[in-house]
Amino acid sequence: MDIKIEPSGAALGAFVRDIDLNQPLTDALRQQILSAWQKHIVLIFPEQDLNQKAQLSFASNFGDLGTRSRRAEARPEGAEFNPNIMMVSNLRDEQGNYIGSLPDGEMYFHHDMCYMPEPHRGTYLYALEIPSAGGNTKFTNMYRAYEKLPERLKTLLKGKTAVQVYDYDQTSTPNVQKDFSGIHHRSQPIFILHPETNRTALYVNRLMTAVIDGMSRDQSDAILRELHDISEANENVYEHEWSVGDLVMWDNFASCHARTDFPASERRVMRRCTTEGGPMIAADIAA
Repeated sequence: MDIKIEPSGAALGAFVRDIDLNQPLTDALRQQILSAWQKHIVLIFPEQDLNQKAQLSFASNFGDLGTRSRRAEARPEGAEFNPNIMMVSNLRDEQGNYIGSLPDGEMYFHHDMCYMPEPHRGTYLYALEIPSAGGNTKFTNMYRAYEKLPERLKTLLKGKTAVQVYDYDQTSTPNVQKDFSGIHHRSQPIFILHPETNRTALYVNRLMTAVIDGMSRDQSDAILRELHDISEANENVYEHEWSVGDLVMWDNFASCHARTDFPASERRVMRRCTTEGGPMIAADIAA
C-alpha cells in the first residue's frame, strides 16, 4: 500500500492519506507510520470509518493500550464502551448526566496523563460529531519549545522537576492552594529525553503544571508563565479543525494540546484511546 504523508506546514503535524485504518497494518506500513509520527509528532488520518474495535486495533500497533486512571465506577461511559475507550462528549442521558468526559468549553494546553508515574505516550482521538464552529485542537511542538528557551532558563531549570496535578473537573490552571493528597499528582522532569528520538522536550503545561519543586510560589509562577508563553507561541502551534471521520494520533512526550471553545448548544462527540508510555527520563542537557 502506498500512502501519502503531507506535512501540515506548521511547526508539527502531517496528514496521512490513501489508507483505510480498518485494514491490518503490514510491518512495513507500521514502520512507515511510526517514522512519520516520530518526525511530525501529530498525524491526521482523514475520512476514516472506525468503530471501537478498529480504533483500538490500530492504536495497539504502537504500544499496549492505555489503562484509564479514572476508577471504573466513576466513569460516565456505559457498559457498551470498551474500558480502554473514553468518550469526550457534551451529550447527556435522559437524567441529564453527561455520557462522556470533558464536555464543554475551552481546555488549556496539557500533556495527557502527565500526573501519573508512567504517562501514556500516544493518544488517538476520533471525531464522531463536531460543532459548526470551534472545538478545534491545538498542538504545540515541545522539542521546538525547548530549543527556543533562553540559555538562562536552561541553566536555571537543569535537573529540576515540577508537580503535575489533575482532578476531573479541571479545564484551566491548577489551584495551587489545593491539597493535592486526594487527587492525582506527580513530580516530573522539566526537560525530558524522548525514548525513541533521543531529543529533548520541554515537559510543563498550563493546565496541569502546578509548581516547580524547590522554588517559591512567586518564582515558580513567573518562570512557568514564561515557559508557557514560549511553548504556546503561534509559530510553535498547529491548530486542527476537525471533520467527522478524522483520526488524529499524537505523541504526548513531544507535544501539548488544547481545545478551543465551541457553542455549548451544539453536539461534540469524540472517541479517545491511548497507548502506554513509561517513566519520564530526565534529559542530561549541557547547559
